[in-house]
Amino acid sequence: MPAHVAIIMDGNGRWAQARGLPRIEGHRRGVSTVRMVSETCTQWGIGTLTLYCLSSENWKRPQAELDFLMHLLQQYLIEERRTIMDQGLRLRTIGRRDRLPQRVQDEMQKTLDMSADNPGTELVLAIDYGGRDEITRAVQQISSKIAAGELKADALSESMVADHLDTAGMPEVDLLIRTGGDMRISNFLLWQISYAELWVTETCWPEFSRDDFQAAVSDFASRQRRFGGLNVNE
Repeated sequence: MPAHVAIIMDGNGRWAQARGLPRIEGHRRGVSTVRMVSETCTQWGIGTLTLYCLSSENWKRPQAELDFLMHLLQQYLIEERRTIMDQGLRLRTIGRRDRLPQRVQDEMQKTLDMSADNPGTELVLAIDYGGRDEITRAVQQISSKIAAGELKADALSESMVADHLDTAGMPEVDLLIRTGGDMRISNFLLWQISYAELWVTETCWPEFSRDDFQAAVSDFASRQRRFGGLNVNE
């Protein structure tokens, strides 16, 4: 069983348009899939689940769609609190918060505080997140410490960089799932997926089922992970 699963939840808009529905209906339907996946991770004992909710590039989308996404996020943070608490999920976010509406930030903080001591799966929402931006912000923090004399440049290490990322303290990603069929990682967790196993399905996020999730995890379990080394039988 992977310790950390990350998912690029793609295909909401395409799913809706293929059915003659507004794109926002795909996002609305996708919330049910989020609930199913988080519940399944709890049942299977997966320690960390990271969901790509809003990329730093998504601000280029039409304003009406962005407004709906912010509304949907706010409603999720409010309406899913009982589910989060019942399942023992521990909510965490990565990415920037400063560009989110204040009302969303407020509800986010309430849910973060409420679930902080829960013992179950860590549910990580990547919101206004970009892998390059994350690494850039980490470099800026480290550079400031070097300039202030708090850190020597020759003491810099991979683990130190990791400690300055949004995901500090989290395990690296074991399994990266992408729905919607596109064969790219879209600036998601660039540092953390260095040795992740990739699994892509044509199924769009609103229709991603527990069986699909089981297929991804089963496929992960069948792979041999070498981490740059050789198989013991080779």
